[in-house]
Amino acid sequence: MRTLLKIVQRYSNFLVFLALEVAAFMLISRNNAYPRSSMFSTANSFIAWQYEQISAIGDYFSLQGQNEALSKENAELRNRLSELEAQLTGDSIRYKEGKVVQMTTKKLHNYLTINRGSRDGLVRGQGVINGDGVVGIVRTVGQKYSIVLPLINTHTNLSCRFAKNDYVGILQWDGKDCRFAQLTDVATHIDVQPGDTIVTSGLSSGFPGGIPVGIVENCSRKEGDSYYTIRIRLQVDFKRLRYIEVVQNMNMNELEELRNGLD
Repeated sequence: MRTLLKIVQRYSNFLVFLALEVAAFMLISRNNAYPRSSMFSTANSFIAWQYEQISAIGDYFSLQGQNEALSKENAELRNRLSELEAQLTGDSIRYKEGKVVQMTTKKLHNYLTINRGSRDGLVRGQGVINGDGVVGIVRTVGQKYSIVLPLINTHTNLSCRFAKNDYVGILQWDGKDCRFAQLTDVATHIDVQPGDTIVTSGLSSGFPGGIPVGIVENCSRKEGDSYYTIRIRLQVDFKRLRYIEVVQNMNMNELEELRNGLD
């Protein structure tokens, strides 16, 4: 208490001056229209900024709900299209929408967890996509959740083809940059150009053919090599991945049994 009194006594002149300044400012603002309007303008600007921030937060949660609804709508549209294709080809494929609840992007063996499991019809080996393209392959299935190996996992191999000529290669990740992967087993006599579109080949039971995978960023070959080194820019932005769809091939079990019988 004594310390406080000493401080007040020491700065008494300054405190009196400050009080007079505040009083003068209030009198001026009360009797002068311009300063008063200026004060209200400043206050209104601050309030408007607060409302803007609140609105932005509301927009964020609204957008999140819209994205979830859009994911469900995309799955429904794919299912309708799949029903039409099934009448022509006999292939029966369904799409189950879901959401990513956990994910890594900076490891060699990245994985993601989705909120769909065996109760939703998921089994090991099913493909996972989103609105942009291929995400990965279901690896482990629980009752409510599943683990997916994304394309950005060094253990993931995906059969792909060039959209322009149907030539097949294998997509692999080198563990460096989650935006890019490498397409291997493409012979040097094939015409490869930056900008070429890479899609799923349809040679695995996990994915139908034609789903976008990536775009050729560049390609090179060393003298004497029989195969290109091709860098692919992936369609899916794994840093922003949120909603997914699981590809459920109703003929998958039969196909796997036939393949196992050949081994």
